[in-house]
Amino acid sequence: MMVQTTSLDEQIASLTAAVGNLLKHVQARDDQLNKLHNKFQSAPASNEFEEQDLSVECNTSKGIPVSINGFVSVEHVKNTVNEAIAKIYETRVQAFKSYVKPYTRRIEQLRMPENYQPPKFQQFNGHEDPRQHIAHFVETCNDAGTDGDLLVKQFVLSLKDTAFDWYIDLEANSIESWDDLQNKFFSRFYSARRTVSMTELANQHQEKDEPVLDYINNWRNLSLSCKDALSEISAVELCIQGMHWELCYILQAIKPKTFGELATRARGIEMSFNCKEDEYLVDASEDDGDDDDVTP
Repeated sequence: MMVQTTSLDEQIASLTAAVGNLLKHVQARDDQLNKLHNKFQSAPASNEFEEQDLSVECNTSKGIPVSINGFVSVEHVKNTVNEAIAKIYETRVQAFKSYVKPYTRRIEQLRMPENYQPPKFQQFNGHEDPRQHIAHFVETCNDAGTDGDLLVKQFVLSLKDTAFDWYIDLEANSIESWDDLQNKFFSRFYSARRTVSMTELANQHQEKDEPVLDYINNWRNLSLSCKDALSEISAVELCIQGMHWELCYILQAIKPKTFGELATRARGIEMSFNCKEDEYLVDASEDDGDDDDVTP
């Protein structure tokens, strides 16, 4: 993960300010201890004070210099601060270290074919279908005369955004072959494409006012995502079952074998129904007019 420069500078500045305040506090405490020490030295010695050592003692359990009143020495605080700042800068250096290719030296030493020209790859940003991207990438590389582990060296050219960030974060020498890179790629990115079952296709129905051609096209597009393979004849028969009953009845008798034939036949029948309905409405209107002319 990349470390933001601004946040690191803010951390160092905040830490430095806090340390400054701590040093002032420790210095004030040390001054008080020195005054007490001088006062005790000027007073008559007693057994109680002779047994006490006012010098700074070392806490052997933790290795921290501590006075008898439990205050940490100024020198120790300075050393602790310097170590903390050094660690922060070390983290920054590691975060901005030079980029190292993730594949092995063996792959690095592979040579592209003579007169090889890098093709223009489709860019994968991490949100499209990963399997479609791999298919496009492999075909593009094959057309350019490369295959096998040579694809590893070109793969980074087909990535951007989130996918590119994933690639550059791979550890050095972690990719040993094209199959290895594919497995890592598919483990990180998932297909969001929805699969359609045969049951879902069988439950599709033409809406009341939906034109038959719209229904056929919608059904056909949905069937392309079906996980079960269907012959065109079987698909046509299944599509017919979801149509309005009058269309279904006639088309099942005609038995069209392709979607092209189905669309032509279904559209013709639908237009015929519409014409007959219009004629019926006209006849009904004329009959109403004749009734108006009759004298009671």
